[in-house]
Amino acid sequence: MAAAHNLEMEEDVNLNRDREMKEMLEEEKMREHRAGKDPFKPKKVHRIVSQWMLPEPVRRTYLERANCLPPPLFIISISIAEKVWLTSVSAPPCQLAVFIYYAVWKPQKQWITLDTGILESPFIYSPEKREEAWRFISYMLVHAGVQHILGNLVMQLVLGIPLEMVHKGLRVGLVYLAGVIAGSLASSIFDPLKSLVGASGGVYALMGGYFMNVLVNFREMIPAFGIIRLLIIVLIIVSDLGFALYRRFFVPANGSPVSFAAHIAGGFAGMSIGYTVFSCFDKALLKDPRFWIAIAAYLACVLFAVFFNIFLSPAN
Repeated sequence: MAAAHNLEMEEDVNLNRDREMKEMLEEEKMREHRAGKDPFKPKKVHRIVSQWMLPEPVRRTYLERANCLPPPLFIISISIAEKVWLTSVSAPPCQLAVFIYYAVWKPQKQWITLDTGILESPFIYSPEKREEAWRFISYMLVHAGVQHILGNLVMQLVLGIPLEMVHKGLRVGLVYLAGVIAGSLASSIFDPLKSLVGASGGVYALMGGYFMNVLVNFREMIPAFGIIRLLIIVLIIVSDLGFALYRRFFVPANGSPVSFAAHIAGGFAGMSIGYTVFSCFDKALLKDPRFWIAIAAYLACVLFAVFFNIFLSPAN
């Protein structure tokens, strides 16, 4: 009797265990099914983004926690800002908005280079109005023609959105604005008598940070893709710099020359601050000594630029 009772108890235990295992498997399948239908976890998109944006060792970590919450709002917002104009001067402008405002409501005589009429914009960086400090940032909202704004928008959307999906808006915004500020300050030193427009400083900061990340992790980012990526970046930089040089030295009689120093300074800001930020995907950024070295060097350059503008600038 005791043996039969023990046998029945073992059978019950085994049945309960099998039932629990089946329930666990069913729950796991349900979770996988829900994850496959989850619109905020498009696995294929994240897999492609990870191959282009991250070295091999950290891709698994990204894919395990990847989601689109929050979505890449910074790059999209700054791009719309270059597009949408809010008519009130006191309201915050938006990049494409400002361009449409000056192109439609204040038509220019030509669309390739900067018309002299746009120099009256309260957002353009102008050497004569350097005391209006917001111009060192707001110049990114004004562009020198259709080619100029389209080039910047394409580059910052194609590169900026995947970067923001991986690193989120705070880090991408830090790199972007570091490039914008570096661009205007460098222009005030190396081309002190010329005006400045466009978001090229921020765009080149993103490209500089990404370029250094690909270069340092070349073997881990699939060599074939790595070569293609480097060639694409070099092609974009050469073509854009060529057009910037045209706007600077070969403007038509009714145009106004625009400084191109922001391109170079933004690139250097990206290759320093941008690289340290983008290479710390799975690390605490504030605990990385490279980040603080880059920030210290950047702040030293900013302080020198401020001193130069106050005491040494020919624009004085």
